[in-house]
Amino acid sequence: MTSVSENIKENIKAYQQIYKDCSDIKMREMMLGKKKNVRCFLAYIEVAVSNILMETTALGRLLSYLEQAPGEEIIEILDKNALGIADVTPFETMEEAAQGMLTGDAILFVDGYPKALKISDKGYPNMGVTEADSEKVIRGSNEGFADSIKVNTALIRKRVRSTKVKVKEMRPGVRSHTNVNLVYMEDLAYPEIIAEVEKRLNRYEIDGVLDSGVIEQLAEEKWYSPFPQFQTTQRPDRAAMAILEGRVVVLSDNSPVALILPTDYNSFIKTSDDYYNRWEVATFGRILRYIASFFAMTFPGLYLAVTNFHTQVLPTTLLLSFQAARQGVPFPAVFEVLLMEISFELLREAGVRLPGAMGNTIGIVGGLIIGQAAVEANLVSPIVVIIVAFTALCSFAIPNEEFAFSFRILKFAFIAVCAWLGYFGFLISLLMVLIHLSHLTSFGIPYLMPFVGPELTGYEDQRDFLWRFPLRKITKRPIYAKRDKRTKLTRKE
Repeated sequence: MTSVSENIKENIKAYQQIYKDCSDIKMREMMLGKKKNVRCFLAYIEVAVSNILMETTALGRLLSYLEQAPGEEIIEILDKNALGIADVTPFETMEEAAQGMLTGDAILFVDGYPKALKISDKGYPNMGVTEADSEKVIRGSNEGFADSIKVNTALIRKRVRSTKVKVKEMRPGVRSHTNVNLVYMEDLAYPEIIAEVEKRLNRYEIDGVLDSGVIEQLAEEKWYSPFPQFQTTQRPDRAAMAILEGRVVVLSDNSPVALILPTDYNSFIKTSDDYYNRWEVATFGRILRYIASFFAMTFPGLYLAVTNFHTQVLPTTLLLSFQAARQGVPFPAVFEVLLMEISFELLREAGVRLPGAMGNTIGIVGGLIIGQAAVEANLVSPIVVIIVAFTALCSFAIPNEEFAFSFRILKFAFIAVCAWLGYFGFLISLLMVLIHLSHLTSFGIPYLMPFVGPELTGYEDQRDFLWRFPLRKITKRPIYAKRDKRTKLTRKE
């Protein structure tokens, strides 16, 4: 470590050596004081710092003031931060100063002053607050997280204005030094969970963390599970709601996706507007989503099991209708289903990757054209197109995209096993999924909560489960919060 020297020539030489061959780093020498007899050196990243002569910026005000100050008072002004600039950080080593500038701020060296000062400015360019692309709601805020971690933290504080909200900063990534914030309610969240999150984040040494998805993959306990053990959200109100439940929100710089932990199956089925709408509407929506999550995984396999092995369970008229629809189709039913499922998955992937309106168009028009053309060419039967389309609709009804993707993967496992063993294969596959889910935990919380262990919270969590009780009846926080802090709603007499 090289200490910042009082001799500005040494500081300039050392700093220029650190940022040698970096054309985007701007370095300027200036003279301060009324007599212009105090030499200073300013370094910043191009585009990240605004016009330093503008009076509206903290950096501009500071330099303008120092230009008019007596030279012998400049050191004292800097030492005491006489202007009261909020975000001025002193560094005693050149390495710290060089690293501090990479947050998008300016670094100021003054002759005779043995410290470098980091002064905040506009920072790196980012997209700003936009509408959330996923997790669409009928009622509630349309704000979505931005790419800046500072903006995202502010969006949460905007909704939870409590001094109990704590933000703990970490910097994983030995080369990227990405800012990662743990946001939680001090009196609600278990300290053991905070410690466990920090432990998992520090478990690996990685070059760079460029998105919250990297953190999610490294911190998952059972990495082989298709089911996510972190809940993701792009909505600040969903994150704020989780904090009020005693959960922890992980924000990563440069990522508009926040991680929520612990989580469970039921949390993925809920949406933000479940709590903004009346209880009848919320309950009906949840029941639909639970049914959708089941059929998104099982429907094609169940069709194969019934039509290939157990036709006796179908009414005769329906069976004859299926048979008439399959006349002229040269392939077995399992090939039909796989062909259409893969085609629809390709259309879905193409719709995501293609830009804007073109992606929406190819998803709808491509599905209609391929389905109709395949039926007319006798490659597949109409019933298979209906089965595949219904399954796709069920997967779209699941609010969380990562959670829905789990069922899309398992769907192909059900197709394979049901085509081999029929209804027994369907039951075996379903049993294996349930066993896996029963063993799965997220930071100590059972994944099937409150299907299992409802007595741990005195059956209170079942009031906000498959059905949602009227809001005035949900008086307790879920299992994530500390036991003595479960009450969240009381009626004033």
